[in-house]
Amino acid sequence: MRVVHVITRLIVGGAQENTVATVMGLRQRPGVEVKLISGPAHGPEGSLEEEARSVPDLLEILPSLVRPLHPWKDMRAWQALTQRFRQLRPELVHTHSGKAGVLGRLAARRAGVPLIVHTLHGPSFGPFQGSLANAVFCAAERLAGRNTTHFVAVADSLIRQYLAAGIGVPEQFTRIYSGFPLQPFLQARNDPDWRHRWGIAPDEVVVGKIARLFKLKGHEDLIRAAPAILAQWPRLKFVLVGDGAWRNRWEREVKRLGVEKQFLFTGLVPPPEVPRWVGIMDMVVHLSRREGLPRALPQALAAGRPVIAYDCDGAGEVCRDGETGFLLPPGADIAPAVLALARDAELRRRLGEAGRAWVRQEFDVELMVERIWQLYQRLRASPQSA
Repeated sequence: MRVVHVITRLIVGGAQENTVATVMGLRQRPGVEVKLISGPAHGPEGSLEEEARSVPDLLEILPSLVRPLHPWKDMRAWQALTQRFRQLRPELVHTHSGKAGVLGRLAARRAGVPLIVHTLHGPSFGPFQGSLANAVFCAAERLAGRNTTHFVAVADSLIRQYLAAGIGVPEQFTRIYSGFPLQPFLQARNDPDWRHRWGIAPDEVVVGKIARLFKLKGHEDLIRAAPAILAQWPRLKFVLVGDGAWRNRWEREVKRLGVEKQFLFTGLVPPPEVPRWVGIMDMVVHLSRREGLPRALPQALAAGRPVIAYDCDGAGEVCRDGETGFLLPPGADIAPAVLALARDAELRRRLGEAGRAWVRQEFDVELMVERIWQLYQRLRASPQSA
């Protein structure tokens, strides 16, 4: 079976890690040929291109496939994808992310590809953007949806959102959680040497956040709450793992608030090093306003760390209020939840352990690849009924 995956860019991020893990896993299946086509990765978020290039003849970079709207480049990317699909003659094209998802599916249909699958890693439309942009992206998704054999969603909430927007029918959707290598997180430990290296005292409670430093990720809410939290619990450190275009903005803001000594900006952290950082955290906060199902949440739970999240998209499927952490309405004051966990080590342990037991059953990367492969087999056997 010949399969081609398409993604807009291979920056360090959940959708990209999911895609690379999927193509790597599928290449281990007998009789499967896999290609990965991506636009170029630029910016401070880092790149997964080197990892993808470690497998010979896997990755192809398409320069015209860029993330911003660019009519001329978008047309060229659609034409180039159509031509490449005609050359490769894949039985199935599997697209990821907004731009590649739309152009890739339309090109696959134009090239006569029999099976077209698209993974919903996060919403392309919703209240997080203006009405004009929302209308444009929703229309694009409806158009691409009419050229889609099947959708994979990383959260049930995305299925509900797309169906409500008139995209697809229930039988066209399968929820497959975004798996990752569990063992490094299961083995994560509170390493005193690692804490000391970064100036974190043994008795300081560490509040971690793992996300790109960019809009809609919720850093401003955490920073805004910090003075009130520190006023009641001074022995606390905020660790922000990741980099991005808004790093300088957040560094200036913590300095303006006078809490810069309690904030640690790690910068870009390669995915294999994330478990080491999670190990020294006492809780993980994720306040994104737009994300299918943030991988930081199950990764934290795999390490036995409780989580705090806004009830956006699929966060509530992992952050179960009172069971694995605290689930809050978007924009709510997070200080009470942070302080409750900071004051109660037994509560942290209980919530973290409950989360660890569930994540072990659902988020193993090999299970994800197996579920995707089984879906391919079902579509191949009966594409008209998918």
